[in-house]
Amino acid sequence: MHESKSSGAKNIELALGSTLSRRSFLKILMMTGAAAALPSTGLLRSFSQEGPAFGRATFAGLGAYQTFRNACPRNCYDTCGIVSYVKDGVLEFVEGEPTSTYTDGGLCVKGYAYPRTVYSPDRIKYPMRQIGRGSGNWERISWEEALDAISGKILEIKEKDGSLLGMALTKYSGNFGITHYGVEGMLSSLGYTTRFVGTPCWPAGIDAQNYDMGNMWCNDPEDMVQAKYIIVWGANPAYCSVHSLKYIYEAKKRGAKVVVIDPVLTQTAVKGDEYWQVKPGSDGALALAMSRHLIDQGLVNRDWAAANGLGYDEYEAYIKANVTVEWGAEQAGLPVDVVKRVAEEFAAADPATIWIGYGMQRHVNGGVNVRAIDALVAMTGNVGKPGGGARYGHLFTWGFNYNAMVQAAPEGSVGYTGATGPKGEFDTGQGADATASYTDRTFNINKIGQEILDAQDPPVRLLWIANKNVVSQDFDKNKIVKAFEKVEMIVAVDLFFNPTVEQADIVLPTVTPFEDWTVNVSYWHYWLHLNEQAIKPLFETKSDIEIASALSAVLNAKQPGSCTFPQNIDAKEMMIKEFNDGIYQLFGITSWEDLRKGAAKAKLPSSASWSDLKFATPSGKYEFKSEIAQTNGHTALPEYKAGREAYAPLRLLTPHAKHGLHSQFQNLDWMHDLNPEPLVYVHPQTAGAKGIVDGDTVRVFNPTGEVRLKAQLTNNVPADTLLMYEAWFSAKNTFNVNLLVDDVSSDMGAYKTGSPGVAIHDQFADIEKVAA
Repeated sequence: MHESKSSGAKNIELALGSTLSRRSFLKILMMTGAAAALPSTGLLRSFSQEGPAFGRATFAGLGAYQTFRNACPRNCYDTCGIVSYVKDGVLEFVEGEPTSTYTDGGLCVKGYAYPRTVYSPDRIKYPMRQIGRGSGNWERISWEEALDAISGKILEIKEKDGSLLGMALTKYSGNFGITHYGVEGMLSSLGYTTRFVGTPCWPAGIDAQNYDMGNMWCNDPEDMVQAKYIIVWGANPAYCSVHSLKYIYEAKKRGAKVVVIDPVLTQTAVKGDEYWQVKPGSDGALALAMSRHLIDQGLVNRDWAAANGLGYDEYEAYIKANVTVEWGAEQAGLPVDVVKRVAEEFAAADPATIWIGYGMQRHVNGGVNVRAIDALVAMTGNVGKPGGGARYGHLFTWGFNYNAMVQAAPEGSVGYTGATGPKGEFDTGQGADATASYTDRTFNINKIGQEILDAQDPPVRLLWIANKNVVSQDFDKNKIVKAFEKVEMIVAVDLFFNPTVEQADIVLPTVTPFEDWTVNVSYWHYWLHLNEQAIKPLFETKSDIEIASALSAVLNAKQPGSCTFPQNIDAKEMMIKEFNDGIYQLFGITSWEDLRKGAAKAKLPSSASWSDLKFATPSGKYEFKSEIAQTNGHTALPEYKAGREAYAPLRLLTPHAKHGLHSQFQNLDWMHDLNPEPLVYVHPQTAGAKGIVDGDTVRVFNPTGEVRLKAQLTNNVPADTLLMYEAWFSAKNTFNVNLLVDDVSSDMGAYKTGSPGVAIHDQFADIEKVAA
């Protein structure tokens, strides 16, 4: 007997099987200027012939849809609010949240592709077990079978080692929804384990701003409209923060000058009034040279430095004794007169601001370079001003309860007895059983391959991977794959069969943001977004906290008291428990339900960070000279530090792509129409010397590894530089920039994030033409 399917079930099948959907997607991107952050009132109308989630659906009029509030939880400045349109249980359309003046009704190219993420035929639908790692020989198993195997391994490790330090977690930024910190909570609820701590993204800059100001705290990006002078230094918001561009445009309209400093002529650079193509890693020397010129010309705001700074006189003495404008300009590859002129313009503007990008601190001298730029902003009196500031990021709106994360270890748990391990990037200091003498064992997240290879007493026996594509995104892929061979069981929680899943024993299918309840804030802007469950989870997918709850139930059935994570949870109730009076007060709401009406913005006394000029440093002042920095092995002053010595003929840069975010989005078939294959960008002069013409297949290689791909010739990159954008394209495409990126550390990061960063842009390689 066959039951008829509901219209919703039929529509879901249609969505999953569609071959026409990308046509509408391309149409909409053309209409919106390839995802410029514009109000999207025309967005829905453009689907009058066919919807983006499934080709043969027609737009039924706004009244036919349920609408839900969602948020993009990916590792991005913009953390966009989303309005989702659902009909018969199917997510048909998305648009930007209109109640947020930051999102302002528009999404980026990636955001508009979200329906395809939900209904991609490539999604992992069920728990799967691989017979032979990397073999591709997958078999479907039930949740009961998967959790039985995992729980059995956990208990085996506990009995064998007397602790669970042989179980390790590596997790990062695949989903920054607050309830997803329940992954850490799951590990805490099992006992003391091994954690990979730190961040590959921005740690050197975090430490730098903590040394200088006592915390990382940026102005509201919306107040850039008040700036009279903007330097975008090592950031590419045209790719990575499209919603911020409108504030730069408005500032320009009001008369501000925009200078872009970057080794690559980016889409952001061409929108500036002036572009400086600097040598990578020379940023500190350039900032010092600009500072020297201000000193020489009497343009330092000495009143500000005297009233609000500590150690300025010593800093000035260092610069006079060690820095000349000519030297700094030569280090950066810029004309001396240009450096002098822009330094003068910056000092004369009131207010003036610098956006410090994350790329420029991904060097062996990245942290001290940020300190030199911070000092340039401070010595011109631009810290604490609306429209001013050294803009890097903040965590001031992240004060949730972390209810899902804070779980107690089971009674009698045994852990690490060495020195207390460092905190993770967003560790609130409320970890499990904080008064116990035991701790988790901590490893450097940026050296996962080496840490696993070196781990002993016990080795890493079980590795849990969540919200992270390790093999694509972590450094020295070959070393990582070799290290994984040492691990007895690898469990990956993911949406797609990516390169990390290929190396797993068991994969657990997880939900998209539209199938989950959580709440999101940004590390850049000051808006709060609710993420409602817009559609029911497809197939057998579960959220991170639902997986933790299910595992807890199985473990406690086998060994009562072995796991403290709640065994019966409601995802919505878990989300509600993350709120507190402090969050309500900060955002001017009385209940989380207020967010169903739209986004809320933090109620701060000023759009400017440090507006009261009371810094969080030991002295309470801006510290040009930091004793904490010196104690931690750095120079007390932001002195010059040389970059990494080249070990191959050409520098290799691997920045963020336009059509993907790390290893997300680019794998979708819709994105393949826009960006079908990876390329290496080569200057014509370099290509000519190597006998390479546009479209040739080339081999890019260094001591870490090699990749083969097509070359595209461009004057946008320097002659001594190769450029390829990081991305995971598909299971059929083995391209991976981290075959060429080693795990050499940046100078800072350990102070506040637990581990130093990675010198991602201090990499070098060679190139040669090969047969196609």
